[in-house]
Amino acid sequence: MISEIWTDPTNLAVAMADSARAVDAVIDRLLAKPDGPEARVYEAMRYAALAPGKRLRPFLVLAGSHLFGVSQRSALQAAVAIELLHTYSLVHDDLPAMDDSDLRRGRPTCHKAFDEATAILAGDGLLTLAFEVLAHPDTHGDPAVRVELVSCLAKAAGSAGMVGGQMIDLMAEHDHTLDIGAITRLQRLKTGALIAFACEAGAILGKASNEHRRALIGYAHDLGLAFQIADDLLDAEGTAAETGKSVGRDAEAGKATFVSILGLEGARKQALALVDQAIGQLDDFGDKADLLCQVAHFVVERKS
Repeated sequence: MISEIWTDPTNLAVAMADSARAVDAVIDRLLAKPDGPEARVYEAMRYAALAPGKRLRPFLVLAGSHLFGVSQRSALQAAVAIELLHTYSLVHDDLPAMDDSDLRRGRPTCHKAFDEATAILAGDGLLTLAFEVLAHPDTHGDPAVRVELVSCLAKAAGSAGMVGGQMIDLMAEHDHTLDIGAITRLQRLKTGALIAFACEAGAILGKASNEHRRALIGYAHDLGLAFQIADDLLDAEGTAAETGKSVGRDAEAGKATFVSILGLEGARKQALALVDQAIGQLDDFGDKADLLCQVAHFVVERKS
């Protein structure tokens, strides 16, 4: 059971740390370095995927799986897959052709630690490995469940999801007239789609009812927007030492964000309102959703 991973299932910080260790142990095994010249791309993949981090998306998979009694092995497979895919997106987003960032998770970005070509290949390797993991029989005994997971993650990560959102985000650097509706759609695609998959994956693994799946999708929608508003606030108010990445870039580029449109206090109030909405979506799950309720507060209170 998922609860066996958590030494204290009532304490969010402990549960997240336990989940991160379990996920990292699987990633460490999957990315064992081979002999031969291709070992360099494995080094870069390991550098990116095992960098210190909250592992929020894998945690959401595990916490959602807990609601439906999904086995630890199955849930960890899905959790690892989304962390691999998320890490690929960070490696590519940091490239000079995209966000041109020098710092990620408190240390040099992958293309700075290695080189641009190796970083591109490392991202490609992490992306494809994510789907290999989901397609493996360890993820679920029912092939139809594995196919659904692969399909849902592909949609969340592709041009109708994260990739599409990143394209709009790049365009936003030159279009400073985006209104709150356009910014909300951008972030729903760029950030929210993967968070939605993370929240729904446990329901897919557990073959949950449509009603329960809709509740988790609603929770994910509100959580994803709250998460992005918190990111915008950190970019505006945080420091590189606190966040582990470059800050102040949105204002420097003149990009439209939740903060630029709503102001600091307006953005903060909106994030808190979204947290309340997200938690309300979980009423039917009772105490089993306590960690998901706690993590909703965490996303707007975090400093990194």
